Amino acid sequence: MPLRFEILVIGGGPAGMAAGVRAAECGAHVGIVDDNAKLGGQIWRGQSDQQGKSEMAPWADRLQAAGVTKLCGVRVFHQPEAGVLLAEGTDDLIELRYEKVVLATGARERFLPFPGWTLPNVMGAGGLQAMVKSGLPIRGKRVLVAGTGPLLLAVAAYLRTHGAEISMICEQASWANLAVFGLSLASQPRKVMQAIQLKRELAGVPFVPNSWPVAAHGQRALEKVTIARRGKTETLPCDYLACGFHLVPNVELPLLLGCQVRNGFVTVDEFQRTSLPDVFCAGEPTGIGGVESALVEGQIAGLAAAHRTAEAQELFREREKARHFARVLDQTFRLRPELRTLPRPETIVCRCEDVPYSRLRQHTSWRAGKLQSRCGMGPCQGRICGPATQFLLSWDPDSVRPPVFPARVASLATVTQHSGVPGAQG
Repeated sequence: MPLRFEILVIGGGPAGMAAGVRAAECGAHVGIVDDNAKLGGQIWRGQSDQQGKSEMAPWADRLQAAGVTKLCGVRVFHQPEAGVLLAEGTDDLIELRYEKVVLATGARERFLPFPGWTLPNVMGAGGLQAMVKSGLPIRGKRVLVAGTGPLLLAVAAYLRTHGAEISMICEQASWANLAVFGLSLASQPRKVMQAIQLKRELAGVPFVPNSWPVAAHGQRALEKVTIARRGKTETLPCDYLACGFHLVPNVELPLLLGCQVRNGFVTVDEFQRTSLPDVFCAGEPTGIGGVESALVEGQIAGLAAAHRTAEAQELFREREKARHFARVLDQTFRLRPELRTLPRPETIVCRCEDVPYSRLRQHTSWRAGKLQSRCGMGPCQGRICGPATQFLLSWDPDSVRPPVFPARVASLATVTQHSGVPGAQG
């Protein structure tokens, strides 16, 4: 039995929750889908049980009061026809029908390959934080945090408050870029306060710009990390390396639906409408900008989808302010060219299919590399190696096919039986 909604929101992070709230408060029948067990996305992970005390709480309360249907632990993997999405729950196939859809699919960390990056305990910065939130013991563990972007500081502060020993924060951006970024915060008191709080929480932790990891070492798991610093290298012992080179938007589902994507981001008009008239997009897929940007874009998308364009226009100025900050973020933390020299010929780039850098360099495009080496054809479907090859080799993934996430054979068989869509695609 299909579930029918006037407005369907895909993604339960800040952008998705804001879109669902504003659309439902306009009287629309709204459903929100997220593949996690609880709403909140990566940024608000772990706040669900802290109602009244968290940044997420007011939005969760409004979502509940507005009567939004929440579908958690549900992952959309296919669109058999316009206005219909197929998703998997814990053990069932769900057909979702909608008049309008808001895509708030968020972003993921970018990983750059270097020798040893596949060792156990070399992890994404946000990934390690998520695991600690889920119960991983970190007290007393030596953690080196490296990469680029504000996420590094937030992760380091969180891990330190949970007992980790942060040996160093390595930021690949230069002091000059960071100074410009600091000046840009002057007009945003809330971000200034956040920065001051992070500085207090990280007092005594070395913060080193112009530095990055060049190799991880260990027998069965990580034991030490070599970093580049001031033109020289030094090796530090550590138990975990939390590493992330900014964020990559999740645009697989927008691409599957047929939305136009330019320079890696979904293109939208002033009302967050994509190139498809009944499809809206908000948050990181339209530009990496943080939680404030996601919230305002989500609200505009939800209001516009509910035909409240006049109310949506009232938020345009706030959105422009958020977008200015997003542009500064991009300029500040743009990856430096030296990082392209990190992988050695034998360094694995595609972890799923064990494809080394030397093999990929024999090809000139993502399609050729995929056909000849199986790069991008493993369980992650190119979500890790795709952005890496974009940076290292200037490749662009040129196709998205269903299922956009790995799906059960039974689900694919059902798709084939009822819609005639080849279940073996992708």
